[in-house]
Amino acid sequence: MYQNNETKLLGLSLMISLALVSGCLWWFKVTTSPLSILVSKNTSSEKATIPNYLSRGDHILFSDSTTLEKQLGVEAVTAGNYDEAVVKFTESLDLHRDDPEALIYLNNARIGDKPSYTIAAVVSISDDINTAKDILRGVAQAQQEINQAGGIKGIPIKVLIANDDNNPEVAKKLASKLVSKPEILAVVGNFNSKVTQATADSYESGKLVTISPISTSVKLSGISDFVFRSVANDLLAARALAKHMLQDLKQHNVAVFYNSQSESSQSLKSEFVTAVFLEGGRVVSEFDVSEKNFSAAKSFKQAINRGAQALMLGADSSTQHQVLNVVQLNSKHRNSLGQQLVILAGNQVYNSKTLTVAGKDAEGMVVALPWHPLANPRSEFPKTADQLWGIDVNWRTAMAYDAVQALSAAIRRNPSRTGVQQELSAPNFFARGAAAPIRFFPSGDRYQPVNLVTIEPSNSSSLEYEFVPIP
Repeated sequence: MYQNNETKLLGLSLMISLALVSGCLWWFKVTTSPLSILVSKNTSSEKATIPNYLSRGDHILFSDSTTLEKQLGVEAVTAGNYDEAVVKFTESLDLHRDDPEALIYLNNARIGDKPSYTIAAVVSISDDINTAKDILRGVAQAQQEINQAGGIKGIPIKVLIANDDNNPEVAKKLASKLVSKPEILAVVGNFNSKVTQATADSYESGKLVTISPISTSVKLSGISDFVFRSVANDLLAARALAKHMLQDLKQHNVAVFYNSQSESSQSLKSEFVTAVFLEGGRVVSEFDVSEKNFSAAKSFKQAINRGAQALMLGADSSTQHQVLNVVQLNSKHRNSLGQQLVILAGNQVYNSKTLTVAGKDAEGMVVALPWHPLANPRSEFPKTADQLWGIDVNWRTAMAYDAVQALSAAIRRNPSRTGVQQELSAPNFFARGAAAPIRFFPSGDRYQPVNLVTIEPSNSSSLEYEFVPIP
């Protein structure tokens, strides 16, 4: 009897032990999976290692667009089972067709271990996930079109996604990591002007070209022989806004709102102030919206008292809330003629937040953009993008698309790091972009016309208001 009880107890003890071991193994597997590594990176006080900021499809960087199918695709890539990865990434895209990370991983899985040309796309996921996706949609679309057309002389393009956290120190480490990978021929990135400026030396030391699709600061002009831009710099946008205000709208006194902590915001502000002065206008006030004691109401009242006829909003995405408060105050103001002040703005306010938060208050605002789909009715790019993503794309997507097209053209002619730089720098370099030809000045800047758009009630958009080109 005693032996039977002992045997039962021993068996029960063994079952409990096995259950505990199995549970521990399950926990270890879950907590060390690529997805949980991503989660721990976002919740831990320690920075994740640089490899966790890079992915060809072996782990997920965008935690908000994770599906079971996408995770299974990642696991298949890790195991070298590319056929299975193609199936799973395709299934994930059937659920979320606007997911650029999944499309890039799908395009890469189709290549597998076959010869390819590799480029990197550096975005800032944690800082501005929507802009990161905008950029990657352009990269993914260009990659897919190039590969479906037979690649570059028969060789497809593979894309490595990198996340720089919009942090100069992380970006510099990433740049060094990318430079150390000889298979990478060029980079699309970085996210903002300050980070692009911080990484310039690293890329130049590695003879690795980078083309930024959204960095607009004039300080980047000529900073390195290896730094290019597929977007026009702030000089052209500032001149277009100043000319429109002074010549078309006949308004000469303007107050400027900007963020002194943002390289791109300071750049646009400085160029606009200079352009207004050269055109015969007057800047009556400058307001730094990043100051702790900034008051939209007090600043707006001061601008009115100083004779402002127009407001230029040069703030960046991090201070958009402050400038939209100014827009709402302006909607309640009327001058002696019963009119509101004219509002001008840079490309940072071109987003759905402006349309939804400000709405009618922002009607008539004029925004300078490098690209708008309705400004280029003959272009196939927006139509193809709509079919691919099922959503309207914006200028960030178009400029990222152009960056990849420029790199593809350069690689086609001279497939090496120094060869890419030499081709992009050549006076006769030319590539077809989303709407306009891609050419570069010796400074690395792109020659590109600026589009002015305004906010009007919508006839076609899902929102009540939309951005439309000014004729």
